[in-house]
Amino acid sequence: MNTKDDREDEITLELLEAIGRDSNVSQRHLARQLGVALGLANSYLKRCMRKGFVKIKEAPANRYLYYLTPKGFAEKSQLTTRYLASSFSFYRKASNSCRGVFQRCAANGWNRVMLCGLSDLAEIAALRAMESNIEVVGIFDPDSEYTQFLSKPVWREFDAAGEVDAFVITELNAPSARYDQLTRLVDKELVLVPDILRLE
Repeated sequence: MNTKDDREDEITLELLEAIGRDSNVSQRHLARQLGVALGLANSYLKRCMRKGFVKIKEAPANRYLYYLTPKGFAEKSQLTTRYLASSFSFYRKASNSCRGVFQRCAANGWNRVMLCGLSDLAEIAALRAMESNIEVVGIFDPDSEYTQFLSKPVWREFDAAGEVDAFVITELNAPSARYDQLTRLVDKELVLVPDILRLE
């Protein structure tokens, strides 16, 4: 699972990678690339400078050039290694967790499921469902701008799916809120939670 520290490491890694690719990048561009507010990008940049990962040099036209220091290159390498290790660990745990959910579906004769939450977990669940001969009819995510994901429809409205046997929580940002929402709409027994989410 993504913790606050994991997210901070991920943003730091993305910042170091962006500066490594282009030293002439603006803070506004960094913020857009990182998907964070300008003030937060500035805060991360200052933290990296304090730690000696990044140096700054003034350029013409009130611009700045940012450079990775040798310490910054080393940190980028370490963060990349940690990120990949945690990604592979998450993938293995999520795969096993989804496999367990789909075994439960098969035991109950539930063949058509809706994933609830567009995320990395939804992608893993879709792959595990194929192995289990479970049909993913689509993904319910009221906050998504997508209309399709892995060739499956993405619905912002819960009722759009039609007939569904079970609902699998794949929301990573607020899984308990999604669970509460679903259990108000359908029988609690039909809402399945992969144990990697640690809600049950």
